[in-house]
Amino acid sequence: MATPKFANIAGSNFHAELKKRVQAYFLEKKKNPTGNFSLFFKAGLLWALYIFLYIHTVFFTPPLWIAFIECFIMGVLTAAIGFNVMHDGGHGCFSESKFWNKAAAYSANALGASGILWHNKHNIIHHTYTNIDGVDDDIEIKPMLRMCHTQKRYFFHRFQHIYVWLLYPMLLLFWLFHSDFDKYFRQKVGDVPLKKMSKGEHVRFWIAKVLYFFGMVAVPIWLVGFLPWLIGFLILALTAGFILSVVFQLAHTVEETSFPMPDPSSNKLEAEWALHQLSTTANFATSNKAISWFIGGLNFQIEHHLFPKISHVHYPAISKIIRQTCQDFNIRYIEFRKMRHAIFSHAGYLRKMGRPA
Repeated sequence: MATPKFANIAGSNFHAELKKRVQAYFLEKKKNPTGNFSLFFKAGLLWALYIFLYIHTVFFTPPLWIAFIECFIMGVLTAAIGFNVMHDGGHGCFSESKFWNKAAAYSANALGASGILWHNKHNIIHHTYTNIDGVDDDIEIKPMLRMCHTQKRYFFHRFQHIYVWLLYPMLLLFWLFHSDFDKYFRQKVGDVPLKKMSKGEHVRFWIAKVLYFFGMVAVPIWLVGFLPWLIGFLILALTAGFILSVVFQLAHTVEETSFPMPDPSSNKLEAEWALHQLSTTANFATSNKAISWFIGGLNFQIEHHLFPKISHVHYPAISKIIRQTCQDFNIRYIEFRKMRHAIFSHAGYLRKMGRPA
């Protein structure tokens, strides 16, 4: 489908007022909206732990039970690096430096994903057309899951709220061995054409893939053997896949969020962009500092979608401004106090989508 257009509502100044208030906060506090020392320290810590565990597991051949524990921790670190380093870098807010932003963004390549394709899929498409069926690739898990009312329902979707927890760990494996290559060769994210890749981008895509599979597949098999590698790699990938999937889905596919579609005749949406983001996005567990630290502030998903160029280290502060502005304009701000509440709502939503209308 053609990408839809957002409404331009005369007299609506919510988004302008919101940007004005957030900008005033940074001016008043004399802060830069990019990352700070705490983010740089966290990035260094996460990568140092990941590299240490990789070297120890592959080159020093610890006992299997220790190696498998280390692979589990590497899976957790894979998700954490993606949330904290790659994500902020991809949005250009990890650092004031363009070099470090690119380095952080393309750390995705070292984790097996393509930084080039992630930028198109996530920054351009998902952040603009959130929860729009046929455009937002994050809700395209057909036919295994029915993620919104406009998708075709099959009989097995009745049980999707149960078997989904077995599918979510497969995300990283699917990403590594299918999704990126499918997007690359079709040059599309879902039905939306990708921005034409330059020759340099084509070369970087293949170099990154070859280096990843050499380091994470060929070298370990050569040094520790096929079966130990396979078990360890599956532990890493399934752990990371489960964490990534749950965090991604809790932000948008819950009972309280909407899945708007454009008018068929005009291809226009009813809401302007900022209101669309508020209706399709939810926060969870924002008072839990441990969760916020680990998942790079992505539990402040509303703040992230409204201000993707602001680093997640500032989300707790600007969330107060956004919440108050929504209250002033009588606009709903969707938030779950606990992470488990969001998980229950996600499961309930999938159960609802699996039932006949």
